[in-house]
Amino acid sequence: MQLRNMTHPNLVMFDVDAQNKEQVIRQLISNIEKQGYIESEDALLEAVLNREEQSPTGMEKGLAIPHGKSSTVKKAVFAVARLKTPLEDWESIDPSNKVQLVFLIAIPESEAGTTHLKVLSTLSTNLMRDGYLEGLMAAETSEEFLNRLDVEEKTEAPVEKEFTKTVVAITACATGIAHTYMSAEALEKAGRELGVKVLVEKQGANGIEDELTADVIKNADAVIFATDIAPKKKERFAGKAYVATRVAEPLKRGKELIQKSLDNPDGVVEAGDEDESSTTTSSGGGFFKDMVQAVMTGISYMIPVIVAGGLMMGIAKLGAMPFGLVNELGDPKYATHSNELFVILHHLDKFGGLIFKFMYPIFAAFVAYSLADRVGLVAGFIGGAFAGGLHYTFWDNPEGIPSGFLGALILGLAAGYIARFLNQKIQLNKNLAAMKPMFIIPAVSVLSIFFLNFYIVDPVFGGLNVVLRNWIEAAQGTGDVVLASIIASATAFDLGGPINKAAGAIAIGLAADEVYPLTARVLAIVIPPIGLGLAVIIDKYVVGRRVFPADLRIAGNTSLLLGFLAISEGAIPFMLRNPLITIPINIIGAILGASTAVLLGAVQWLPLPAIWGWPLVENLWAYLLGLVVGAGFIAFANIFVRFAILKKKEREAQV
Repeated sequence: MQLRNMTHPNLVMFDVDAQNKEQVIRQLISNIEKQGYIESEDALLEAVLNREEQSPTGMEKGLAIPHGKSSTVKKAVFAVARLKTPLEDWESIDPSNKVQLVFLIAIPESEAGTTHLKVLSTLSTNLMRDGYLEGLMAAETSEEFLNRLDVEEKTEAPVEKEFTKTVVAITACATGIAHTYMSAEALEKAGRELGVKVLVEKQGANGIEDELTADVIKNADAVIFATDIAPKKKERFAGKAYVATRVAEPLKRGKELIQKSLDNPDGVVEAGDEDESSTTTSSGGGFFKDMVQAVMTGISYMIPVIVAGGLMMGIAKLGAMPFGLVNELGDPKYATHSNELFVILHHLDKFGGLIFKFMYPIFAAFVAYSLADRVGLVAGFIGGAFAGGLHYTFWDNPEGIPSGFLGALILGLAAGYIARFLNQKIQLNKNLAAMKPMFIIPAVSVLSIFFLNFYIVDPVFGGLNVVLRNWIEAAQGTGDVVLASIIASATAFDLGGPINKAAGAIAIGLAADEVYPLTARVLAIVIPPIGLGLAVIIDKYVVGRRVFPADLRIAGNTSLLLGFLAISEGAIPFMLRNPLITIPINIIGAILGASTAVLLGAVQWLPLPAIWGWPLVENLWAYLLGLVVGAGFIAFANIFVRFAILKKKEREAQV
């Protein structure tokens, strides 16, 4: 593809003055509009900024490639800006990247799967060539810049080299575009310099490209998995020494990774038979990095469950609001009510609650999957079901208190490590190999999870819940602020989990007996999700999308919405990602908000924490001030702490 044909001299700008990423993008889009390539600046801006939410478009060496697909684009085109002052806050695969050269690609919706991939792959590949980027930065006129865009391929026959070693690789990034191709080019280039033949399969947005054949894999000495997502068809590499790393790593240390795969690999890829693979999935980053990656994987699969459940319940409650039935919607009488609308709303509310019951099983299952691949799924799912309390339905303990998110975290990790250990250590005759993933590993890992939950997880967290329940009950004779603080802290601790429910049962009982109102309880339900959602918004529009990763930015938008609907589970992804940061901040924020409201005279007796319960609050101004204080503390505390951690990592990376 000739890149020059995809742009125009008037779309190349030098010495652009901009203070942040959005200003650069706006200027480029405005320039594209002036040249008549688009119908609406706003529509393309929205498409580009939405793409920015998914993953970094900053690369390294001062480069960024934002892009967007929209029906407002008449013809595929890209515009270029060379900045007067480099931007340090453009989220990049290299944290130290200071962006100075920006390519913005605008693609018609109809060409989403073709043109933009060709442009990105061609541009990404060219940028890995020696002197290419330097030539673009040195160009003094737009015409000179365009002349340097396309790399002339040499037509002479390539000189056959004798390679003593062959390494195969798979590259894949979350979006399957720029990083996938740049990483592949970096590995091939490093291989040529080392005298090692490197063949790379790109698993990108356009499917599998340059697929490695069985003969190539058979003759390879090692394999490199440079991926941010699980590679497809990994079982093909059974028996090969491997190195697993992030997709961006070959851009910085391609030679080192090739040498490591040959001399000091992370391990050997294992498999069952052709149908049931049981490959190792260690990231090669050690125990802690494996664990963090596993938790992130579990969160990414859990978020859609939370969104789906919250949406169903939210629709039901909003539909019931005009009839004043929000608090009564769960009553079984509405399942057979004469009004068909009430029947639908009742079952929709129940349906949302049912979806939430799959939240912990899905989370724990994919935590285990990240560590052990498919052989860990069953034990992880069952561990998550234990954490959600499903087992109490069948055991002689219907009043048992489940272990909640901490139990799901512990049991999911345990399931993954147990399944991976068994997969690596159990060696069977080829004729019996299918028994390992189909029978032995599920049986042993599930039994292990049963005993771990029965003797450790349930007793420990059940005992903790009993202690908290007794503590709250004993505090009934104390002052208003002390009791409000205790109820708020227990409510905010696990966001709808067993401790939250224990606090809720006692608080509702006190209110029913007209002993103590529910003000602290209802505020502590909504403050954490609203606060974390607010933190994401501040991060996006003030800090510049630096503090929270892409998946938590998406979760933050959901958390904010669900918070106003009194569904605190929307904030659980934040808690699972950084429990030591999120839990204490949530508790302090809930205490501050609840205490402020109670001291100023806010009173609510009915268990309606969502926005539709606000008209029932006495001294609503005090209630709302408490909400602002608590949510504001959580938002700014999260940003401050996470920003400090981010800066520390950047300093360590520069050392």
